[in-house]
Amino acid sequence: MILILAGTSDARELAMLVQQEGYPLLTTVVTESAAKSMEEAGLPVRVGRMDAEEIRKLIKEQHFRAVIDASHPFAEEASRNALSGARLAEVPYIRYERASMEEKPHPLITMVDDYAEAAAVAAEHKGVVMLTTGSKTLQVFTEKLINLPDIRLIARMLPRKDNMEKCEQLGVEQKNIVAIQGPFSKELNAALYKQYGVTLMITKESGKVGSVDEKLEAALELGIPTVMIARPKIEYGTVFSEFDQVIQALKEKLEEEQTDGIPH
Repeated sequence: MILILAGTSDARELAMLVQQEGYPLLTTVVTESAAKSMEEAGLPVRVGRMDAEEIRKLIKEQHFRAVIDASHPFAEEASRNALSGARLAEVPYIRYERASMEEKPHPLITMVDDYAEAAAVAAEHKGVVMLTTGSKTLQVFTEKLINLPDIRLIARMLPRKDNMEKCEQLGVEQKNIVAIQGPFSKELNAALYKQYGVTLMITKESGKVGSVDEKLEAALELGIPTVMIARPKIEYGTVFSEFDQVIQALKEKLEEEQTDGIPH
């Protein structure tokens, strides 16, 4: 059995390939929406967050032989828990992470290390700020920006009830919420920027599969400055950005396990 932290479209594709290679597996996701996507692809799935000890216990109880962490590049806590859980259970950990952007920084792009720094840059910029980083860190931006007279904060996020409730709690008015689910084309991104008169866009460096290219292309073509939050810095150890590399690494690690005589 292989345990795969999933939840994204590319993680689902990777899990399907692992399954096609003949390995029984279990995918884990956080939301019911992601679980439905896995089930539709014929993949067994578990829903819910797990800390390191819960992952260790699951590995031991269900005799998982390896952990493939294909969670989102910004799911920092999930990755740290998976890494620790695998280490505690003494099974191989393999990190799949979609490739970073290869292009050199554009003059209109400002790279920052975290959400707080992004909010600070936006505060200096002023104007209409479109936030495309989701609801999890929304409070970082509302605390810094929402009461500034020269800033209108537009929050773009998934159309979920808990997200709308969070917006209400943090003082984001309905007129400043774009509740929509991607993927988004460059044309749709451009239309949204124009509709709201966006003068600054804030995004995360999630990689091409995360549609960050389309956000950027639309913003840059319209001459809109962009603040891009860099990925968390985590020492994964074994990390790959191609599916075939993950499959090969999995085979090698399981062969090593058998050679070493480790029970499974």
